[in-house]
Amino acid sequence: MKLSTKGRYAVMAMVDLASHSAGSPVALADIAERQEISLSYLEQLFGKLRKGGLVKSVRGPGGGYLLSRIPQQTRISDIILAVDEPIQTTRCSPGSPAGCHNNKGRCLTHDLWEELGNQIYLYLSSVSLADVCERRILGSSGMFHGTAAPTGAVAAQ
Repeated sequence: MKLSTKGRYAVMAMVDLASHSAGSPVALADIAERQEISLSYLEQLFGKLRKGGLVKSVRGPGGGYLLSRIPQQTRISDIILAVDEPIQTTRCSPGSPAGCHNNKGRCLTHDLWEELGNQIYLYLSSVSLADVCERRILGSSGMFHGTAAPTGAVAAQ
């Protein structure tokens, strides 16, 4: 499953907002520059995040956006769902009894992919914005990102 840019950018922007607000509004232009995201795209995302109750806007000079709740209370799944990003791993329509085949049947691997989607949602629901900001989510997967194997290690055959 590949998460679209809408969900990824919304999470990136919310982490930036949480990291840089310190109780003061943060301008979208600043987030756009730091995260290298189009300002117009961020405006669309923040409109959805505001409607979803995750951010509030402050107008006028020195205005921008603030988190509506503390980072510990904002789940990554909340952010993704607020920007209308479904966490879906099957070709079938969510909640539809009809499958993805022409005869409306389910494919042989439907349950596998549906459960993967459930696990992704559970994981994203278990991670808070604070966890990401404070880098508390790096687990064993970190060994695969930029760390070399110890000298003399032999690759698994």
